[in-house]
Amino acid sequence: MTDSPLVVVGPTASGKSAVALAVARRFPPTEIISADAMAVYRSMDIGTAKPTAAERSAVRHHGVDVVDPGDEFAVTDFQRLAESVLRSAESEGHPVVIVGGTGLYVRAVVDQFTVPPQYPELRAELEAEPDTEHLWVRLKSLDPAAAEKMLPGNRRRVVRALEVTLGTGKPFSSFGPGVDAYPSTRFRLAGLEIDRDDMDRRIDERYDRQMAEGMLAEVERVAESGMSRTAAQALGYKELLAHLDGHMSLDDALDEAKRRTRRFARRQQRWFRRDPRITWFPALAPDVADRIASWWDAESRSNDR
Repeated sequence: MTDSPLVVVGPTASGKSAVALAVARRFPPTEIISADAMAVYRSMDIGTAKPTAAERSAVRHHGVDVVDPGDEFAVTDFQRLAESVLRSAESEGHPVVIVGGTGLYVRAVVDQFTVPPQYPELRAELEAEPDTEHLWVRLKSLDPAAAEKMLPGNRRRVVRALEVTLGTGKPFSSFGPGVDAYPSTRFRLAGLEIDRDDMDRRIDERYDRQMAEGMLAEVERVAESGMSRTAAQALGYKELLAHLDGHMSLDDALDEAKRRTRRFARRQQRWFRRDPRITWFPALAPDVADRIASWWDAESRSNDR
């Protein structure tokens, strides 16, 4: 079992955390690594749907409450954290489950990405250029291989590729095959499949529940202590911050948060669907945790032979 860590992925509100916890409880002393870019922030509890204190006491969790909201936390930080946990847990014979919807965090660990460094000042200069296609043409002249793999309008990827190319003096494409390659891996990847209507309903219900639990007050407290650029962009937090700043009503902020989260969930589905190594399970099946646990156990045994 310990030679084949399990990875549970899927879109937001698909029930990943609950499934991972249920699977982990079947194979004690399994440890869980959260691959959620926002769960790393302390005090951002309700809005990130973190596991409860009781759940964390039942199964050891990592990647939760790592830094303050005012701090930045990059994919390389998560990669180091996860690899350290994997080494420690496996040396003790503890199985590991990685769970989360931050696709790049997952791929950085599963495929041991060599993540290029960041250059914030250079990125700010590039972001000041409003014409994304102009940036893509510039990238094409410096790194044709990278430019060919992305759409001219994909601003995030174009800016990142230019940032790395200009900052390091080496083509972005020289840092490995990237997210478009899916090599063999010792990890076992399970995906939670959910109908979009069900997903949208669960997203709306979760926001309503979070608001009833005090999310607005949480956002106000965290904002007073200071938030990094990344933390301030978190789903739900960004919109409620706009409300607290007087830019929109609470109802409009919630509606926008729900719309933005639905769009994000669809992007997650597309991202994970591209990975042929993922075995898919119905997210809302009552026995989904049992199915994944049995599959993981069988896959691990076959890997040991």
